[in-house]
Amino acid sequence: MKYSGYLRDLLGVGVWLVLALPLVAAPAIVPAPQAFLQEVALRFTAADGAPTGAVQLIECPAPGQPRALSAGQWYEWRGGKWTVNAALRQTDDTHFVLADNSNQPVQVSLPRRSVLQVMRTAASIWVVGTNAVWQLTPAHPPASLPWPSGQRIRQLAVARDGRVMVASSAGLFALTHGQLEHRHIMDASGRDWTAGEVLGVAFDVQDRLWFATRAGVGCEAATNATFYEGRDGLPGNAFMSVAAAPDGSVWFTTERGVIRYDGTNWQYRQGLRWLPDDMVVSAAMDATNTVWFATAAGVGGLERKPMTLAAKAEYYEQQIEQYVKRTPYGYVAGAHLQKAGDPASADPQDTDNDGLWTAMYGAGECFAYAATGDARAKARAQKAFEALRFLQKVTQGGPHAPPLGFVARTIRSTTLPDPNTGRLEDDREHQRSDPQWKVYEPRWPKSTDGQWYWKSDTSSDELDGHYFFYALYYEFCADTAAEKDRVREVVRNLTDHLLTHHYQLVDHDGTHTRWGVFDPASLNEDPRWWPERGLNSLSLLSYLTVASYVTGDAKYEAAVQELVGKNGYAQNAMYPKVQFGIGSGNQSDDEMAFMNYYTLLRHTPDATLRQQMWLSFSLYWLGETPELSPFFNFAYAGTALNQPGSIVPGSPVSALMLYPDWQKDALATLHGFPLDQVNWGLQNSHRLDIVRLPLLNSGDLTDPDAPGSRGLCANGKVLPIENRYLDQWATDPWQLDYPGDGHELAAGTVFLLPYYLGLYHGFIAKPK
Repeated sequence: MKYSGYLRDLLGVGVWLVLALPLVAAPAIVPAPQAFLQEVALRFTAADGAPTGAVQLIECPAPGQPRALSAGQWYEWRGGKWTVNAALRQTDDTHFVLADNSNQPVQVSLPRRSVLQVMRTAASIWVVGTNAVWQLTPAHPPASLPWPSGQRIRQLAVARDGRVMVASSAGLFALTHGQLEHRHIMDASGRDWTAGEVLGVAFDVQDRLWFATRAGVGCEAATNATFYEGRDGLPGNAFMSVAAAPDGSVWFTTERGVIRYDGTNWQYRQGLRWLPDDMVVSAAMDATNTVWFATAAGVGGLERKPMTLAAKAEYYEQQIEQYVKRTPYGYVAGAHLQKAGDPASADPQDTDNDGLWTAMYGAGECFAYAATGDARAKARAQKAFEALRFLQKVTQGGPHAPPLGFVARTIRSTTLPDPNTGRLEDDREHQRSDPQWKVYEPRWPKSTDGQWYWKSDTSSDELDGHYFFYALYYEFCADTAAEKDRVREVVRNLTDHLLTHHYQLVDHDGTHTRWGVFDPASLNEDPRWWPERGLNSLSLLSYLTVASYVTGDAKYEAAVQELVGKNGYAQNAMYPKVQFGIGSGNQSDDEMAFMNYYTLLRHTPDATLRQQMWLSFSLYWLGETPELSPFFNFAYAGTALNQPGSIVPGSPVSALMLYPDWQKDALATLHGFPLDQVNWGLQNSHRLDIVRLPLLNSGDLTDPDAPGSRGLCANGKVLPIENRYLDQWATDPWQLDYPGDGHELAAGTVFLLPYYLGLYHGFIAKPK
């Protein structure tokens, strides 16, 4: 059964049905190669000499030397700059001037504004206007070819064997010996795909004919024709032109971005992340793995350049060091950009989850050090540890000190405006929609030395990140007795805080924080807490297991046994997320659950608990497989390959069974992550290949203003990462449209953590 088939079956049912997925016994892992092709958008401004208005057409007569026509001037790319070629000046609006194959000016009797295309072959230059075609050949004057009046030309294509095809408002035509013949290309049902308007046409490197219509895309080979629609993965149909690349791929420019087909996958590029403007009138292929675009707002380009995953990681590491780290402690979240799209204008601000995001960054550095021994990774992990340790230390000794072990969400300098100003009314407003929201002052107490505000009301997600990191740091980086003691102190203080306060995180006001509730009475008996029962039970079992591992104190494992044996925490954790199938439920819970599963399965000494949690993790992960997450896939596979035997005795489901595409999907996402991590807006809800999630799964029942705002691709998986904005693994992967204005820079943690995790477990080849 195909993936899309069983995914459709899952959309409206419980997660337990994911056992129907076609799992296979995991073969020996072959590490994925480091090398790949990274896609990079080429951006040009007036400072580069580039046109900033609408570009009429673009061509690339020689490798690395595109020409663009804008406002009657030819711009040429030479030596890293765009310059105007004065010799090709358009003398009037009734004639069109271009360069011949000797780079000499030649004039054609076509209205300049009507010209759509310049097509060069070894024998001729074809100049295509909306109502006429001219052919230029050496030693002959330009010749106009017959074309019926009233029929609008869209594009012309010339095959290597000399065949000429014209896409037009009246259909597809072959030009043979000066005569036009209407070509009819039909599918097996007798449907004529070229009877109406054909919007673009091209021959690929195999001389196959590609054409684009509102109905879809067709490809005619010598003996057969293939047709593609939205259900086949075609993202759009508002075509402007077609262009064939030297690598065998075919590009389609549209009124809303560009589409590429590589023979297997359809890829869509839209928005300022990739293009100067979504209106792309034409494309020109370059032999150097680059495609150039004429858009309504200047020249754009996409380059596919050789890169390694290690080099990509280093790129993100440097961005984090230069633009993202905040305060002398180096907290890692994201950064506000004062100038849209310009990382140099970064002004990182505190966030509610600085502890979590910094912990996940630090965890990645732990995996990096364990995999490579790179001293820089260890130094980064050490700095992350000190930053997290300070979140515990900064809360103590001041006038509003919580009990020992409490960790702050974040800190900010007292030289900045007081964040408590105006908060009380905000809290009261928040409480109107969330009765459990706490209204108290101050939400931002001052540190005992007066240098820092620290944010209270710390959430369970913060603790999930802290414990995930501490276990890794202790195992991989704390290689001296003094370092291990520092980790033990932090872990002991935090865990003892929870034990002392009956598994609640108690704030400076003497009450538990909004989300810091892990006690049996609340989770098992209070109906207000039943949605958190499964995940918070899993979290607490993981916290105590980390404390047992790090400190060696038997009381923590004893607490685990009491919670499991007396309070049903293992049973609670069998269903850690309230959901209604694929795509439903709180997406941020997934990130937290995977950290807790990974840590618990790695360190629990209890074989029975391990088997129970392994079954729970397997069910959870199978529901996440459409999300293309390298973090989820590698965290699961990294523990799966260490689990012996079957999950449940007598069950056909083995711990060594994995969904076949787990590694392929993870690598596709790591490869596809844009180097540009700016939050440019992205639109996908209009795509033809989108399947909307049912309301029950999508959450739109609770969001009536956004019906159908979440969905997946026709292949049964979420949108590729190139079409999403992802600042953390808590981001909803089922979202279709992403608002953004270019004023936020995501940290590269979303790449670094899964990359280093995959490197550590041998899923990715070590860099040479």
